[in-house]
Amino acid sequence: MFGQQNYCVDFEESRRHTRTVSAAFDVLALGRSSVDIYPLQTGIGLDQVQTFGKFLGGSATNVAVAASRLGRRTALVTKTGDDPFGIFVREELARFGVDPRFVSSEEGMQTPVTFCELFPPEYFPLYFYQSADVPYFKLRAGEMDMDAVRDASVLWCTGTGLAREPSREAHHAAWRARERASNTVLDLDFRSRFWASRKDAIREMQRALPYVTVAIGNVEECELATGQTNPVAAAKALLDAGVELAIVKQGRLGSLAMTRHDSVMVPAILVDTVNGLGAGDAFGGAVCHGLVEGWDLEQTLRFASAAGALVAARLECANAMPTVSEVETMMSTGRLPESMEMHSRSEEHTSELQSH
Repeated sequence: MFGQQNYCVDFEESRRHTRTVSAAFDVLALGRSSVDIYPLQTGIGLDQVQTFGKFLGGSATNVAVAASRLGRRTALVTKTGDDPFGIFVREELARFGVDPRFVSSEEGMQTPVTFCELFPPEYFPLYFYQSADVPYFKLRAGEMDMDAVRDASVLWCTGTGLAREPSREAHHAAWRARERASNTVLDLDFRSRFWASRKDAIREMQRALPYVTVAIGNVEECELATGQTNPVAAAKALLDAGVELAIVKQGRLGSLAMTRHDSVMVPAILVDTVNGLGAGDAFGGAVCHGLVEGWDLEQTLRFASAAGALVAARLECANAMPTVSEVETMMSTGRLPESMEMHSRSEEHTSELQSH
C-alpha cells in the first residue's frame, strides 16, 4: 500500500476567504471527485487481487491535478460525501496544489468509491461502488463563486455533470456567466451509468455546445455529441455547433485538433501501457496548459500527447501526473524520464511478484 501523510488544512477558513476574494485561477475545473481503489497487481481479476492502493479520482479532479503539476494555478468545484473519504479528497487536492476552497460536502451522502481491474495494454474495466446520484450532482448554481468562474483563464466542465439536476443547471449558469469567453471547455466525458438514457445524453451534450468554445472527447464521445463516426467529420460538426476548437482523441492513432481556419493531426507516442485510465485526463490538463500559454494547435497537441503517454506508463492516475520538465523530456527523446522509467520497472516487477 502507498503510505499516507498527515495534512492540516483549514477548509472552513478557506471557504470564508472565498467569499471576500475573487481568485483569478488559470484553470477552474467543475466535475466529479471520487476515491479510486486500484489493485497493485496487474493481469488478474479483482477476485484474486490481494493488495490495493487508495488514490484521488474523478475525471475533472485528475485534470485539475494535471494542470497544477504543470505549474498552473488551479481549483476544483465539486461535492463529496460527508464522510472520511470526503476529507481525503480535500486533503489530497491540497497536497497536489489544487485549491480546495470550492469543495463542499453533501450531508447524508457518501463519497463515490471506484474499483478497477488492470489488464494492460487496453482493458481497464471500472466498477462504481456508488449510487447513480453522486454528491456532485447536488451542486447548485447559488453555491458557486461566479466571479471565479468568470475570471478563470480556462473553465473545464465535463459532460457527466449534465446528467442530473441541479448540477445540470449549475453548469449552464456558469456558462451564462462566462458569456462564451475563450477557453470555456466541455469535456464530452460520457459515463452511461449516470444517465437515464443515451438519448438524454445526446440531447444535453448538444444543448451545451453553443455555450462553450472548446470541445474535447474521444471518437465515441464525439460521435455521441455529433452523430459522426469519422473524426474529421465529427470535428467539423462540433465547429458547426458553435465551438471554436474541437479536439478528437483517437487513442493509439493520435489526436486531431481543428478550428475554422486550421487543423492538425498529431500521432500518438506509443509506450508500454500499465494503466490507460488517467492518460486522457493528463492530456486534458496539458491542453489547459497550452490554452493558458497561448500555444498553437500542434504544440498543444504534441505536449498533451506526451503527457498522456507518460501517465499511461504508470500505475496511478493523479499521483502520476507529470511536470513540464518530464513532458519536455518525453517530447525530445521519445522515452520516459529516467526517474519514471525506473518507477515503472519497479511497479512491473512488483506486479509480477504479486501475481504468482
